Amino acid sequence: MEQHALIYIAGHRGLAGSAILRRLTLGGYRNIVARTHAELELTDTRAVKAFFESEKPEYVFLAAAKVGGILANNTRPAEFIHSNLAIQTNVIHEAWRNGVKRLLFLGSSCIYPRACPQPIKEEYLLAGPLEATNRAYAIAKISGVEMCRSYNQQYGTSYLAVMPTNMYGPGDNYDPESSHVLPALIRKMHEAKTRGFDRVVIWGTGSPRREFLYSDDMADACVMMMNLPEDAFRDLLQGPNGFPLVNIGCGEDQTVADLARTVASVLGFRGALEFDTRKPDGTPRKLLDVSRLRRLGWTPRIDLESGIASAYEDFLGNQARPPAP
Repeated sequence: MEQHALIYIAGHRGLAGSAILRRLTLGGYRNIVARTHAELELTDTRAVKAFFESEKPEYVFLAAAKVGGILANNTRPAEFIHSNLAIQTNVIHEAWRNGVKRLLFLGSSCIYPRACPQPIKEEYLLAGPLEATNRAYAIAKISGVEMCRSYNQQYGTSYLAVMPTNMYGPGDNYDPESSHVLPALIRKMHEAKTRGFDRVVIWGTGSPRREFLYSDDMADACVMMMNLPEDAFRDLLQGPNGFPLVNIGCGEDQTVADLARTVASVLGFRGALEFDTRKPDGTPRKLLDVSRLRRLGWTPRIDLESGIASAYEDFLGNQARPPAP
């Protein structure tokens, strides 16, 4: 990407989009266009059409999405599939209509089958049944991957789909009704610590294994790939089974129980950890195979404990609210 190129970040206030914005700004890119949700409703076809025709971005990072944890996905599946299908359909189609040079679509590791072999290779996409608790969201994201492949095939576009593992970092969602496991643990343990509680209750058995990546590392990988020379970028578009798909992760995982103990240690919570086995666990394990990314020479820089400490600092400065009485 040329330093002067006009770059559009869809979802620049979210966890992923804000990290990409920080990375681009740090890299000297100044011609960045972004719109808040109030300024541009991405599910509105006419609004997205007018935006692209007016701004004519050259590069697009599609990080906008409706996201949430197990509870939100399991109770509001219609909202998740409708909103995500609309967002990506509008943005990808208008990117093609307006001659965008490269587009990077951010998916989610939940697109892969619930019980596929570990670590998860890109070629396992569509190889088996999905996790039931987030099936609607996963199918929407799979559709986004297929849109990238289809537009590349029919129109010769350069649209790449990347699948980040579980992300966390500045600007994360700490809402108890919709957050993912790591920010949920940060909030729970912060509130327990400040209230003087002697225990924290955690959903599930604690046995599922999860991989976590700091959002700034994810953004670094995305910008690196968007800056690849043409031949190398084209190679990425010819992915396994014809999908232009690349996993982004750190290549290591741990159980939710171990994660909870790490969060407790970083936050200084000394109470007991209890697991509510009546609650769902979700997918047993989600460890991404990141060999395609590693072959490009990229590795993450931020270890889990340091990342949790940084995320907690952000939570205290921008997210924390006095717990409800």
